Amino acid sequence: MFVDQSGGFEGEFLDNLHIIVEIEDRTLLYRKKEKRKHYFFQKKKGLEGFIINFTNKVVLITGSGAGIGRESALQFAERGAKVVVNSKSERGEETLALLKEKGADGIFVQGDVSKVDDVKSMVQAAVDAFGRIDILVNNAAVVLPGKVDDISEEDLLETLLVNVQGTFFVSKYVIKEMKEQGGGVIVNVGSVAATKGLKDRSAYSASKGAILSLTKSMAMDYMDGNIRVNCVSPGTTETEGVRAKIDNAEDPKAMEAMFRSRQPMNRLATSAEIAHSILFAASEEAGFMNGSNILIDGGLSI
Repeated sequence: MFVDQSGGFEGEFLDNLHIIVEIEDRTLLYRKKEKRKHYFFQKKKGLEGFIINFTNKVVLITGSGAGIGRESALQFAERGAKVVVNSKSERGEETLALLKEKGADGIFVQGDVSKVDDVKSMVQAAVDAFGRIDILVNNAAVVLPGKVDDISEEDLLETLLVNVQGTFFVSKYVIKEMKEQGGGVIVNVGSVAATKGLKDRSAYSASKGAILSLTKSMAMDYMDGNIRVNCVSPGTTETEGVRAKIDNAEDPKAMEAMFRSRQPMNRLATSAEIAHSILFAASEEAGFMNGSNILIDGGLSI
């Protein structure tokens, strides 16, 4: 038990960093100032705010072997969720190990979202393990460069299969489960490229434009079934993949300067910043948000 002598309230320790406080009809959380901020409002005696709580919620995150997907998995786990990690490679095992270190419950299902049989197996594995899927984050994607006149047919097809068909079919089979259980939430990870022209990204931009349109269509189709669908659209984010592109460029400094310059805030987003918005879109606090697109792009779309 924690008692604040000056504030006159008491609460329970959630862990070594957090204190849960019940005040009237609100649940609040206090966290030490020097620690990492999430969804809190600064006050004189600490950081106070709504807890975005996913205790016992089952979350399936595609493409969570690294980057935004991995960070989202960790943040969901920190808030009590059971996480189904997916990636095409074995890197999802690393994400699962990080979740286990936090004491979280989860499984890893390796699979390619562009292959329908893999999708069906992944969804079934999640249901077999936890009995339901409350939240789906469609994050798996590829970014292959090229203009309309020079991109290869193979790269175009891979982009559309992973980014569009993957999102479509994972949603299809998860929605079947959500309808049976009475509802759920889907967050599609889009891109500012859906609304802002970017050089040398023709196939990728087209695929993310499709995701934005699909988000709105799905929101309309499944609203009556208590299924919310929203889109989170990042600008350029410093994931491991982007950092590798920069480091492996002929002129790494020029490459990084290019990425920074196209975002008016003159920096790249962090995976944590994007994950925060994904969690918000998935939360009960965002319960009135449906068919929306959250742009997190450093001012690029202004």
